Amino acid sequence: QVQLVESGGGSVQAGGSLRLSCSASGYTYSMICMGWFRQAPGQEREGVAVVSTGGGRTYYADSVKGRFTMSLDNAKNTVYLQMNSLKPEDAAMYYCAAEATLRIGWCPMGADAYSYWGQGTQVTVSS
Repeated sequence: QVQLVESGGGSVQAGGSLRLSCSASGYTYSMICMGWFRQAPGQEREGVAVVSTGGGRTYYADSVKGRFTMSLDNAKNTVYLQMNSLKPEDAAMYYCAAEATLRIGWCPMGADAYSYWGQGTQVTVSS
């Protein structure tokens, strides 16, 4: 059973930065996709950034390109999301997710493709 634990959310002013962390444990798959998703009240959960532990590029939503950076520390089974130049529209509950994969270097951005989820961490951005 895969377990994901997020941390690092909080409140910042527009233009500020936050760093989210997600530690994964309990999986035995050789490769997994890991992703950051977010959900604002009344909106669908959307993909923010995804990456494969097997290598390859990181994929970002257009709305965060150039501002957010997802990184992976395989030794610690941890992914990070560095969020810079935050905007009020970035405010949401942020979730870490994981799914086993056999496909090298590519991961889906759709939330429906992921089976394992963390509890979420709240990000608030004031204008």
